[in-house]
Amino acid sequence: MVKLSFIPREEKFFDLFIASARNMSKTAQGLKEMLDNWGDVGIKVAEITELEHEGDSITHQIAAMLHRTFVPPFDREDIALLAHTMDDVTDFIHATADALFIYKIEAPTQRARELADVIVKAASEVEKAVALLRNRSGLKKVIDHCVELNRLENQADKIYRSALGELFDEARDTTYIIKWREIYEHMESATDRCEDVANVLEGVALKHA
Repeated sequence: MVKLSFIPREEKFFDLFIASARNMSKTAQGLKEMLDNWGDVGIKVAEITELEHEGDSITHQIAAMLHRTFVPPFDREDIALLAHTMDDVTDFIHATADALFIYKIEAPTQRARELADVIVKAASEVEKAVALLRNRSGLKKVIDHCVELNRLENQADKIYRSALGELFDEARDTTYIIKWREIYEHMESATDRCEDVANVLEGVALKHA
C-alpha cells in the first residue's frame, strides 16, 4: 500500500545540512591555509574557532527543528546522526588547529599538509553529497560521493601510518613525538568522521532513492 503524506516536508532541514557542510569545508580550508602559509597562527586559529562555533549553532538548530517537526524529510535517527557527525568533523579540524597553537609548533610537517589536503577534499565531497539530498532524483548520485569519501579515508589512513612511522624513526625528543602524535590523531579522526558521514548518507540514499 502506498503511503500518502499531505504534510509538506520541512525543507529547512536541507538548508541547514548544506550550511553545516559548507561550514565544514570552510573550516578545512582554514586549516589548509594555516599549514600551507605558516604564520599569524593565533589569528588563523581564532577564525577556525569562530567557524567551529558556527557549526555548533547549526547543529543545535537542526536538533531543535527535529523536536518540533511532525514529519521530517527522512528518519529522525539519520537526521540527528548526520548533523552530529558533520559537526564532529568540524570539531576535529578545530582540535587540530588548537593543538598546533597551544603546543607552539614551530613549523608544520609535510605529512600534516598532506592530511590537510585530504581533509579539504573529503569535506568538499560531503558538501556535494549533502546538496543532493533535497531531491529524490539526486539520491543515486550520493553513492558516488560516498565511494570517493571511502577512498579518501583510506588515503588518509596510509598518510597517518607513514607519519607515525616517520615520527618514531627520526629519533625526535619525546615532547615532539607526543605533540605531533596528538595532532596527527586529530587529523586522522576528522577523515574517519567524514567516512562516518558517508555511511549515513549512503543509508539515506539507499532507503529513499
